[in-house]
Amino acid sequence: MAAPEEHDSATEAPQPAVQEEETKTFKDLGVTDVLCEACDQLGWTKPTKIQIEAIPLALQGRDIIGLAETGSGKTGAFALPILNALLETPQRLFALVLTPTRELAFQISEQFEALGSSIGVQSAVIVGGIDSMSQSLALAKKPHIIIATPGRLIDHLENTKGFNLRALKYLVMDEADRILNMDFETEVDKILKVIPRDRKTFLFSATMTKKVQKLQRAALKNPVKCAVSSKYQTVEKLQQYYLFIPSKFKDTYLVYILNELAGNSFMIFCSTCNNTQRTALLLRNLGFTAIPLHGQMSQSKRLGSLNKFKAKARSILLATDVASRGLDIPHVDVVVNFDIPTHSKDYIHRVGRTARAGRSGKAITFVTQYDVELFQRIEHLIGKKLPVFPTQDDEVMMLTERVAEAQRFARMELREHGEKKKRPREDAGDNDDTEGAMGVRNKVAGGKMKKRKGR
Repeated sequence: MAAPEEHDSATEAPQPAVQEEETKTFKDLGVTDVLCEACDQLGWTKPTKIQIEAIPLALQGRDIIGLAETGSGKTGAFALPILNALLETPQRLFALVLTPTRELAFQISEQFEALGSSIGVQSAVIVGGIDSMSQSLALAKKPHIIIATPGRLIDHLENTKGFNLRALKYLVMDEADRILNMDFETEVDKILKVIPRDRKTFLFSATMTKKVQKLQRAALKNPVKCAVSSKYQTVEKLQQYYLFIPSKFKDTYLVYILNELAGNSFMIFCSTCNNTQRTALLLRNLGFTAIPLHGQMSQSKRLGSLNKFKAKARSILLATDVASRGLDIPHVDVVVNFDIPTHSKDYIHRVGRTARAGRSGKAITFVTQYDVELFQRIEHLIGKKLPVFPTQDDEVMMLTERVAEAQRFARMELREHGEKKKRPREDAGDNDDTEGAMGVRNKVAGGKMKKRKGR
């Protein structure tokens, strides 16, 4: 990392015990009227804990380390002070927000646009998987806010003529622990070298890792630490369960749970892209409206999946950990850990997709004979023993035949899809998540699979 600044120890923000009771509005925190109105329109009636702590300090011009759990309103905690400062001294290329994933970048951009719509704020999202040329054009217009993943930003800093960040006033690193975990360390170093040292820096992270501390010393001047929860915890209104099942019956139990809790919206986490795709096909063959979201899909397909789920056009989203951090999908009722996360901290982030903003939600974790140790680690981390999710085993076993047939079709479709990839055809561009894309029309209804005409 770059050479440490002086004063690298973070001062703790005074815990506003009494103040929290009194401070009810964004106006009390010092946010300007125009932005208070924007908060009202977004339905942000009162600030969250992290916002109460971070916004006044940020408005005083301090560097901030914000430690807060997922779903705690971190985006507002850095977006409002930046827009406030932008109103006072309007300037292009004013702030840069670095995020670990593309989806999170789009989500942060949406919040900036929503908060800044009345004051004409322009933002650009610079992430991989999208045409570089259109991004260069967006950067040439010099937006106020850039939201970027580190790799693609470096690409533009090195190759896009006339683009630099020498005038930058604010740098935000959101989900800093994840940025560094994904080994963006060298990219972050390069970015820190080409932006002004005289800037404000906000570092937000769910966890304080050694790498984050190292980054704090390199990038922040005399920061204030705003920790909302130092202990890992899951939201109080979240009901958490586990199911101990033989690994060969995982699919059957999943179908049972989806039937039992029908009418809810589900996020199901799998450990690999392949398993995500396979399970999505399996569920579709059984008549569920399921869509996948994983790293091997193109960026437009990923956003398409997410938007269909957000718009409630699909009730089941199957995802890898690409969707476990920071995505705010308000209506997730149930999170299912179909594959148990290998890192216990990822459990916190996954289950944080439900029970957001004061609502309640359920999380069910599948534990097979191979996952016992990982599951014990999760219980140890969250400091509680989880109850078993009640199931009727005889009812589950009645589903085995139908599920076995759907598994067979899903495997065939995956194989077919793999061959299509090897020999691309004219329509191969559409083999995404749409229902017709992989022969999913052959539902397991009467058990007979319709003969496929050469499509």
